[in-house]
Amino acid sequence: MSETIIFRQRKSLVQSPINRISLIVMMVGLALSFQFPTLHSATAQTKDFHFDVVIYGGTSSGIAAAVQAKRMGKSVIVVAPDQHLGGLTAGGLGWTDSGNKNAIGGISREFYQRIWKHYQQPRAWKQQAQIEFGNRSQGKPGKDGDGATMWVFEPHVAESLFEDFVKEYAIPVHRDQWLDREHGVKIEDHRIRQIIMLSGNTYHGKMFIDATYEGDLLAAANVSYHVGREANSVYNEKWNGIQLGTFHHQHWFATKVDPYKVPGDPTSGLLPNISSEPPGVKGAADKRLQAYCFRMCMTDADDNRLPFEKPDNYDPWNYEVLRRLYETGWRWKETFGKFDPIPNRKTDTNNHGPFSTDYIGKNYDYPEGTYEQRKSIIAQHRDYQLGLMYYLTHDPGVPVDVRNEMSRWGLSKNEFTDNGGWPHQIYVREARRMIGQYVMTEHDCLDTVVTPDSIGMGAYTLDSHNCQRYVTEEGFVQNEGDIGVPAPRPYEIAYGAIVPKKDQCQNLLVPVCVSSSHIAFGSIRMEPVFMILGQSAATAACMSIDQKVSVQDLPYGDLQKQLIKDQQVLTLDDPAMILGIKLQGIVLDDQNAEFSGNWVGSTSTRPFVENGYHHDANAAKGMSNATFSTNVKAGDYEIRLSYSPHENRASNVPVSIDTGSKTTLATVNQRQTPKIDALFHSLGTFQLNGPVTIVISNKETDGYVIVDAVQLILSK
Repeated sequence: MSETIIFRQRKSLVQSPINRISLIVMMVGLALSFQFPTLHSATAQTKDFHFDVVIYGGTSSGIAAAVQAKRMGKSVIVVAPDQHLGGLTAGGLGWTDSGNKNAIGGISREFYQRIWKHYQQPRAWKQQAQIEFGNRSQGKPGKDGDGATMWVFEPHVAESLFEDFVKEYAIPVHRDQWLDREHGVKIEDHRIRQIIMLSGNTYHGKMFIDATYEGDLLAAANVSYHVGREANSVYNEKWNGIQLGTFHHQHWFATKVDPYKVPGDPTSGLLPNISSEPPGVKGAADKRLQAYCFRMCMTDADDNRLPFEKPDNYDPWNYEVLRRLYETGWRWKETFGKFDPIPNRKTDTNNHGPFSTDYIGKNYDYPEGTYEQRKSIIAQHRDYQLGLMYYLTHDPGVPVDVRNEMSRWGLSKNEFTDNGGWPHQIYVREARRMIGQYVMTEHDCLDTVVTPDSIGMGAYTLDSHNCQRYVTEEGFVQNEGDIGVPAPRPYEIAYGAIVPKKDQCQNLLVPVCVSSSHIAFGSIRMEPVFMILGQSAATAACMSIDQKVSVQDLPYGDLQKQLIKDQQVLTLDDPAMILGIKLQGIVLDDQNAEFSGNWVGSTSTRPFVENGYHHDANAAKGMSNATFSTNVKAGDYEIRLSYSPHENRASNVPVSIDTGSKTTLATVNQRQTPKIDALFHSLGTFQLNGPVTIVISNKETDGYVIVDAVQLILSK
């Protein structure tokens, strides 16, 4: 992130005998008084710098771009507001989200190979034996470990590897340099000539790369961009705009929770952090953003644990909604659902459930905010999250078993050591998104269109966290905006998505705030993909310099050859992932279903059609339906249902088949292995002529309900 606040330890504090987490609290208090270090006038010490490629932002994407530029023989500099390199990859996101990892190549894959090599060293294991952690999230090595990857890691390990990259390639990094967003970008003939920092430092370049999470350089260069959710009508999408009544994960209120200070009394006012505004119309545009949080690195190793203590500005009223949620009987174990394990008894702790670490609705002003406004927003997020941790460990309104379990955990002493164990990087899930030569949409991610000029691939679920918390018409708390639609297979990302329109800027590339709709960005926004796009951006920049052309006029064929040479993955034809194409008859995958209620995308248990399936999380029984609809020509059709069997599945899944003239009810035991190719269960043969609808429900079911695919086969 280009404007993360660095809460620095002062030496006197480190040396004084301050009790555990109190050090964090004091440091946080001091941090609030700090101004951004370069918010001052230029001095005589400021300098001009000239490079072939100037990269603004020290994120993982920025470092990958710098390495590639250096490998291609160009002079390059990373100009970073950040003190710490690597962005979120080194800022707490140690549990890598990516989807099909075969789609990750080039420098991005090399990074995860370096992670694997690090953890082959005995000295890497301090709080845990390597054998205890096992081979979790590791790729298979070739001869002598060649090509092996590891996708989970500690933050300090990631940061050290990014530092290794810049040392190996002698890449200059100017840290603590903040773009003058008002007057700091000088453009002539649609080309950036120089960028000026608040310190007065000036950086001249032939090519520029905006590798920030916020897109400050592209905005200051007057390149078109969007903030918020577009209406579905803009790109003819389904999952982009306001998603009122759509529930895909467990991040919504399945039980009734009163939103008012005095339960049942609207005149008493709303509890904290609940919007008083109407939620809007489904499918409409708005300026709301999916929520941010910090990805905390926590540990239960006593010798490395900082227990959660009471913050100075703690107010338990901020968590009253959670107390009321627990009162409804909400499953407390969901509190710990995203304590994802990383080495040495640590976690990458992410938001999980209807009330968690996401500070919903408190980031709307962040993308366009001044540095000071962003500083305040980041501080509010930190205070909210630290307060939540104290609440979960101490408040009597929290079930005692939750308090006992939570008390085992704390921040890791040996992570973010200059910041008291707190991450340097807030999770900016989205901010600005460029409107470039090509706009990636859900159609690209769901593979329903041919995406041109691939420069890399994405594979993750189309994912958005909640964008608002509001009051329903019935007078209860509800969240909105959480989406999780699996991509059917790895998809191509267009070169035009990192390139501005030619009449706006001809020597800028944008590998992070890419040109995409809100929901498409929800899939693209994975850290491995940012590294892929950073490398591809640098490749295009260097080749454009060599050919003396604008980035828009660089021949794609030339770029493609270089990317393939450098081990980028531009397309992927994995037969295991395109099973639906090979099946006979009409196949409706789960991506074609209409979902209502609580559904979660998964790939945990094979076999499955296409790239995964949905399940109901064994929760909110009677509230979740999946509807498949199609039109067929007249004839007799066998209708089959696909699911991956397991002992935790429901034995009584209700399925209804509506042929227009008749509705038939069936019950499927998903614990038993399907009889047709161990994949499909026959629901029977039906006379069809026109529309047919198949609905899978979780009403009164006794386990997990699986929704994978429906197959219709015309009898000969």
